[in-house]
Amino acid sequence: QVQLQESGPGLVKPSQTLSLTCTVSGGSITTHDYFWSWSRQPPGKGLEWMGAITAIGSTYYIPSLQSRTSISRDTSKNQFTLQLSSVTPEDTGVYYCAGPGHWYMADSWGQGTQVTVSS
Repeated sequence: QVQLQESGPGLVKPSQTLSLTCTVSGGSITTHDYFWSWSRQPPGKGLEWMGAITAIGSTYYIPSLQSRTSISRDTSKNQFTLQLSSVTPEDTGVYYCAGPGHWYMADSWGQGTQVTVSS
């Protein structure tokens, strides 16, 4: 059973870059052609798929966030990372990593981590 754990700061100041890491255990992020994704849920709103990185390192982002989002990976640590630049309070929410899967569907999800954007 694949397990995922998000980590990163819970508080980010406006205009800064949010950086979160997902550590994967029980499976490799380089096997098959699976997607490893990031999603978020703002308070009072639904879940929003943000983007993903595939087993071969290709990346995909939702168009509305593409200019501010970067997903990368460290295969030696079996981790993948989300960076969201120029954050505003509207980026506040619970951030989840997930995988393995395809696009917005995934077999396993992390527990989520709260990120608040505030000065």
